[in-house]
Amino acid sequence: QLQASGGGLVQDGGSLSLACASSGLTFRNYCVGWFRQAPGKEREFVAAIKSSGTATRYLDSVAGRFTISRDNTKNTVYLQMNNLKPEDTAVYLCAATASCISSTMKRTTAYHYWGQGTLVTVSS
Repeated sequence: QLQASGGGLVQDGGSLSLACASSGLTFRNYCVGWFRQAPGKEREFVAAIKSSGTATRYLDSVAGRFTISRDNTKNTVYLQMNNLKPEDTAVYLCAATASCISSTMKRTTAYHYWGQGTLVTVSS
């Protein structure tokens, strides 16, 4: 029900824009989060946005470089990634939850719907 797209290969300092599209969910009722998982590492929170788009959360290391936004008319959430670094290399996944609480937005366990990932590779 969630489809992530937009990954690819980019050089250090480059930009990519990811999209997470929903089918079957009334997206405006859901918080959406982006997570990433690098080889051999735990899945990590990256960014999240509340259903209305009025509140966002970011991983400290991406704040100021990444921007999460949404267009509920298109059932899509975006992640604009600027000034990418090699350590941002990972599979990026989007997830959705109808239980949107500020204190839990960064937790993988708070999300009930997950899309497949899209690979982002940043070369040095």
